[in-house]
Amino acid sequence: MMSDARYLVRMNSGNDSLENIKVCQQAGVEYLIKRNLRKESKEEWLRLALERGEQEESRPGKEVWHGERYVERTGITGPLRIVYRVTKRTVEANGQALLIPKVEVESYWTSLDVDVERVIELYHEHGTSEQFHSELKSDLDLERLPSRKFQTNELVLLLGMVAYNILRLIGQESLNGDDLPMRKKVSRRRVRSVMQDMIYLASRVVRHARRLTLSFGRYSPWYDTWRRVYWRLVAT
Repeated sequence: MMSDARYLVRMNSGNDSLENIKVCQQAGVEYLIKRNLRKESKEEWLRLALERGEQEESRPGKEVWHGERYVERTGITGPLRIVYRVTKRTVEANGQALLIPKVEVESYWTSLDVDVERVIELYHEHGTSEQFHSELKSDLDLERLPSRKFQTNELVLLLGMVAYNILRLIGQESLNGDDLPMRKKVSRRRVRSVMQDMIYLASRVVRHARRLTLSFGRYSPWYDTWRRVYWRLVAT
């Protein structure tokens, strides 16, 4: 193990098998695996949610329940915890009424002892993690490594990691002020956007009084943000 901290193995429905649960139990790690419903009836899950689930607040035409249940499986130590969320839609988000209600079911195998809402939230964060991977591969063009030698590729990945972390730091720091020339308020910025707005910002190198300075255009929309982030990082 690389650390003494608790490990959480998070897998999608393509890895839904008792063998994976056994491996996690033997390794002593926590697991969160999205279940593949296979031939399970969504109507039965809806009935279970109505009887034992807890209803969430939602919009008109959409009802959501969440809950948990425990099942026994041969070859598995102790009862297995299943966390579920069931959604029943009679009206779509765009206002379209449905003749037949649409039922959606999410269910997860988990060894975590946290609240049901937190279990579901932890799995949904898997999508956020995938976005970070996408930025590293596409925005920094590291999807294909340049060499057949592992050591060379290792160095490229390390440099890419440093560049990615710096760009992420710049992007998050830029959000801490009220000088962003953006219409919508966002919680994070993609690496590609950071490069286009902050790194590719047009300027001219000027030599004066034995010093090199950057000269920006008078009407550069991102200058105030760039200047604030620059001095913040310099101070750090």
